[in-house]
Amino acid sequence: MSLESVRAFLASHAPDIAIVELDGSTATVALAAAGHGVQPAQIAKTLSLRVRERNLLVVTSGEARLDNKKAKVVFGGKPRMLTAEEVVAITGHPVGGVCPFGLATPLPVYCDVSLKAFDEVVPAAGSTHSALRINPLRMAELVEAEWVDVCGNGTTSP
Repeated sequence: MSLESVRAFLASHAPDIAIVELDGSTATVALAAAGHGVQPAQIAKTLSLRVRERNLLVVTSGEARLDNKKAKVVFGGKPRMLTAEEVVAITGHPVGGVCPFGLATPLPVYCDVSLKAFDEVVPAAGSTHSALRINPLRMAELVEAEWVDVCGNGTTSP
């Protein structure tokens, strides 16, 4: 169902973008980078967070780490990761397949500036075996994301 919701979203918003399905799992940054033949940093990982009572998504470079201090300032509170069950219930996507496309529930989407280092990034496409290739600026435009600077130098994590 999740992959289908992403297909439906792309069909109506970006029919020129193809979903790539692999035989092996792409549920982690390392697996996705190897499977798609890109640098780990080019994987656009989507973090499902709750800040106070608000759920939101943050799409970052695969090697970037959320800086809790920056995120607290930008989002107005300390972020916490949603549980796997919450992720599926809120996004409609399984952990490892979460992306900002075809969401079950409308959510605010934020793109970290770490993605701007690349002409093309590879976000998941609703399953642990699917992804797509897209320019990060176009991705942000398609999902009406706000650009933020919430990641650090790799020494902190959510």
